[in-house]
Amino acid sequence: MKLTTKRLILREVSKKDLKDLYSDMNNIKISSCLLGVPHPFKLKDACDWIKHCEKTQKQKPREEFVLAITIKGKNKMIGEVIISETDHHQKKAELVYWLSETHWRKGIISEALKAVIDFAFNKLNLRRLEVSAFAENKASNELAKKLGFKYEGTRRQSCVPESTGKIHDDHIYSLLRHEWYELYKK
Repeated sequence: MKLTTKRLILREVSKKDLKDLYSDMNNIKISSCLLGVPHPFKLKDACDWIKHCEKTQKQKPREEFVLAITIKGKNKMIGEVIISETDHHQKKAELVYWLSETHWRKGIISEALKAVIDFAFNKLNLRRLEVSAFAENKASNELAKKLGFKYEGTRRQSCVPESTGKIHDDHIYSLLRHEWYELYKK
C-alpha cells in the first residue's frame, strides 16, 4: 500500500527502515509522547517493531496499517502514521503518529495525516477516527484541532509511557466522516 501527497510518499514499513526507526526512537522528545516505546530504544526493539509491522501487513482483514513517512525522492523514513485498533464492524479506528524532530514545524505530519484520514474514510469506509494526545503535548493537541478533530474529554492519569514512567492525562479527539467531507471536500 502506498499513499502519495504533494511532498510525501507514505508506504508500508519494511526492514530497510531499521536504521531510521532505531535512530529516531532514541530521541526522548519522541518516545516520551508514545506508549510502548522504551528509552533507550534498542536495536532489538526496532527489529521487533518491524516484524510486528510485517505481520500486520498479512492480516485479512487488516486491523492495523503502519505507514512510513518519506519525502519524495528520498527513501528515508522520517516518521510513521498508524491506523490502529481498526474495528470494521463499528467502522472506527485510532490514529497514532510521530515525526523525526528535524522535520517538526514544516507541515509534514499534517500533510501525511490528511492523506491517511482520506484513505481511512474513502478506502476503508470508516465512520469515525480517534486521536489521543497527552495533555502536555501542545503540538499534538493543536494538530488534532487544526485537522477538524473534536475534543471529547480527558482520561485522567490514564497513560504512563515506558520511556519516562511519568503519569499523564490523555485528551481524546474524534473526527467523523461527514465532518471531514464538510471540511475538505467542498
